[in-house]
Amino acid sequence: MRLLHPLRRLRPLILTIAASALLVFTHPAAQARGGTLTVAMTAGDIPVTTGNPDQGFEGYRFVGYNLYDSLLLWDLSKADKASEIRPGLATSYEIDPNNHKRWILHLRDGVTWHDGCKFTADDVVWNFSFRTDQKAPYFSPQQFAFTRSFMTNVKSVSKIDDHTVAIETNFVESLFPYSLSYIMMISPCRAKALHYDWAQYAQHPSGTGPYRFDRMVPHQRLELVPNFQYWDKSRIPQQDRLVLIPMPEASTRTAALLAGQVNWIEAPSPDAIPRLKSAGMRIVTNVYPHDWPYMLNFVRGPFKDLRVRQAANYAINRKDVVELLDGTAMPEYDVVPPSMPYYGNPPKYHHDPAKARALLKEAGCLPCKVTFAISTSGSGQMQPLPMNELVKSQMEEAGFQVTIKPMDWNALLDVYRAGVDKYPDYDGLNFSRGLLDPVNAIIKLVGKAYWAPAGSNWGHYENPQAEVLITKIFNEFDADKRLALLTQLHELEGRDAVMIFVVHDLNPRAMSPKVHGFVQAQSWFQDLTPVSVSP
Repeated sequence: MRLLHPLRRLRPLILTIAASALLVFTHPAAQARGGTLTVAMTAGDIPVTTGNPDQGFEGYRFVGYNLYDSLLLWDLSKADKASEIRPGLATSYEIDPNNHKRWILHLRDGVTWHDGCKFTADDVVWNFSFRTDQKAPYFSPQQFAFTRSFMTNVKSVSKIDDHTVAIETNFVESLFPYSLSYIMMISPCRAKALHYDWAQYAQHPSGTGPYRFDRMVPHQRLELVPNFQYWDKSRIPQQDRLVLIPMPEASTRTAALLAGQVNWIEAPSPDAIPRLKSAGMRIVTNVYPHDWPYMLNFVRGPFKDLRVRQAANYAINRKDVVELLDGTAMPEYDVVPPSMPYYGNPPKYHHDPAKARALLKEAGCLPCKVTFAISTSGSGQMQPLPMNELVKSQMEEAGFQVTIKPMDWNALLDVYRAGVDKYPDYDGLNFSRGLLDPVNAIIKLVGKAYWAPAGSNWGHYENPQAEVLITKIFNEFDADKRLALLTQLHELEGRDAVMIFVVHDLNPRAMSPKVHGFVQAQSWFQDLTPVSVSP
């Protein structure tokens, strides 16, 4: 069944870069583009440009999916429905009817890298190899770390012909195509020309995405320009230039927007929204697959006890957290929001500090001492410092004794990727999660195959019931039957209180009235190509 939904040598580098610049600045359409879009990100630094970025999904949003394409992309064109995967560098795919651990992908013809080399099946094979083959001269330890959780089920990738590849998986996974949307394809042609010097590649990246790298001031700004040769002509950027500035402090982002230094900011502080509105700025929000929970340690410490996990959930006054955020969030009672088709009927942990205290007493943990790692800013982290202080006070009212360990977002990402075995002294992480697809939303959260560092099950949760359900889900290719199984798994996660559930973000961002054409998708990722900026 075919599912339609979802190496040429490089010239001397200096000549190639010069030619690329000439293409950008002399293209006849260049004079008609719509201004410069300048974005203040919550990131503490510029996301890396060597393939899959750091800085969480904000790095994917502004750098990853702009410089690069993945084999499958996300449809970000609609505001009124959740985003789904669509064809990217692969136009279609199907599972081998005789081997459900083998997927066949048909590649897009006529695509060229920013450096002018032709995109072929060899490039796809190389992209998986440079992330996994530690003996290869081009192996990238950084990209291995950044993509490992998405490649848990990739066993091998082979070329069938110039425009077809086969991917063999370690186990049957009916939802495997989602994983392909998170792996950025980079140019092996450019990497080879630079002798696989990844520091040099970061300064001269080459992808197939709608934007091309122009220049970077380390730690200060990254500038991208339109790729007029982009294969999807409907997504050639409508602005002349995209400027990305790391700005982790919410107050600094607000001041920069009001001063006209930027015309777009991520995650404005809730108490600044009235001031921004009065200044004529536009505030945009939308539901999206996000949660702001605490991931828990299931190897050691008090959260091994279900009663303590339930107590923590009863301690949270979610309405107060939403009020703190000026209504730019909604209460979270299980992993995914009720808009998800597999939400089901999980238990609701309504605020009840007396019940929480009784559970702690029953568990013999009163006061119950816990330590959380948190970030000071970052992708999807909303307003982490005041939010964590509020949660701390709520939990302590119910009988917990909470210690908070703040750190930079990238440092928290390192803790998350490494897993609980390397950081056993943390009882939990305040870590916002992307719920874009069922695998990343509810399966990797609890599956033993995804214990960190191999995957994203940070706290090494394990439950035989969950394992049985995951196996059934992955072996079920009937969408309706699979949905019923996913619903059962989500309800189980609620009953087992697998996290401390707090809120789902409504993804606020603020922009100048001069910014036009933006459609806020129900996604962590956003399409900036339709955006223009008037004088």
